[in-house]
Amino acid sequence: MSDRPVFVIGCPRSGTTMLQLMLHSHPRMAVPPETRFLVPAYYRRRTWGDLRIAQRRRALAEWIATDRSTKFRELKLDKNEFVQQAVDGPGSLGSVIGTAFRMYADRFDKVRWGDKRPSYVKQVDLLLRLFPDAQFIHLIRDGRDCVASLKEMPWYTLDSFHAVSTWAEAIDAGGRLKRTLASDTYYELRYEDLTDDPMTELKKLCHFLDEEFSPSMISPREAASSAVPQHKVWHSNTHREVTRSRVGSWADRLDDWEIALCEHMLGDRLESMGYELSGVPKPAKEHVVACQKTMQKRKASRMRKGVRDRFNRLREPSPVGALLTTRQRAMAGVPQQRTELTEPV
Repeated sequence: MSDRPVFVIGCPRSGTTMLQLMLHSHPRMAVPPETRFLVPAYYRRRTWGDLRIAQRRRALAEWIATDRSTKFRELKLDKNEFVQQAVDGPGSLGSVIGTAFRMYADRFDKVRWGDKRPSYVKQVDLLLRLFPDAQFIHLIRDGRDCVASLKEMPWYTLDSFHAVSTWAEAIDAGGRLKRTLASDTYYELRYEDLTDDPMTELKKLCHFLDEEFSPSMISPREAASSAVPQHKVWHSNTHREVTRSRVGSWADRLDDWEIALCEHMLGDRLESMGYELSGVPKPAKEHVVACQKTMQKRKASRMRKGVRDRFNRLREPSPVGALLTTRQRAMAGVPQQRTELTEPV
């Protein structure tokens, strides 16, 4: 059986929380709420120093466990026990981070862990540095429904141009991953197919994950009480049965100009993913120009961040990759532990 980490990725409001709960409902897998410490810890890795030194691992683990920005508390783990396990574990950034997720799986007596955050779709290279044996599930939803849903979120303060850009970036990132990653590493799944026939789609997904399908995955609402924080009221639908009620609801939730903009800016991507266009008239030129400028600014920002990261990779003080799973240790060239044999008495 596999012990590879699993990451759920995609555009925000694509149903990733629903998929998280389906995976968490599997008897061998535990996928926690969003924790918000993995990416910050990676970008701040130089500040922790050489993690082969126990004191440095302790400093990182204490930051993960106590900083208010990390949401470590939502894992409901004992802080001191986590710090001690991180100190006693391998000396790499991924190992310290992975220890928190492994302990979360242990909390449910499960042997495999996952993580869910939609924005990871643009950070897969980073995640593979931390967890080189990771698997990725890209959940794709109609971009018009994603834009409509983003607009309604209390935490989303950007405009429709940014929402359109967000979906385009996720689809483009997925296309690159599909071309470059192995078939046992990257998997695409449509939200519409998953909600239409959960059993069939989850069986195919379990095959990708090298897991036996479990019927408990089809009705994940029981897992919501432990894997979805109560304050996230926008995930209230996860406490109910899987439904298709929101599929195609963009037609009533978007303004006419937004539908026109989505189909103009996202049309090729939508059709390539199997979504039909409504054939609305072209959008106003000012809307197209505004959206294009937003996309260009966001792309420039990503490129600057990428350059900084490549520079920082030249000055890393310690190993990055985790050494916790069977495949991680094998990929790093760590000798496998042998079970000692004893002569029968």
